[in-house]
Amino acid sequence: MAALAGGVAAVILGIIGIVVWWGDFLEILKGTLPAMFILGGALAAYLGYEEIKDKKAAESFEESSTDLKQEVESLKEEIKELKEEKKGTEQKEEKASEGDKEQENK
Repeated sequence: MAALAGGVAAVILGIIGIVVWWGDFLEILKGTLPAMFILGGALAAYLGYEEIKDKKAAESFEESSTDLKQEVESLKEEIKELKEEKKGTEQKEEKASEGDKEQENK
């Protein structure tokens, strides 16, 4: 509540000050506008430069992510081949152990 009352009082005093000191306000405005334009322009140029850097970084990230996706796919293929190879060797071992058991039973 106190912040609201203080805000309203500041707005009223500001309006009265601009009305009473209109000429002085315009002189100060004339003096500060070039500085604001310089600072605003520098800020806009800096933000534009950062945006260009971000776009380049995103493009290189996309290229590296495509390479990584291809590598992941090749590794998945390799894992599938190894699993199939392992199943084949396990089946051979099972058949060999079954053959040994049959010879022992005879």
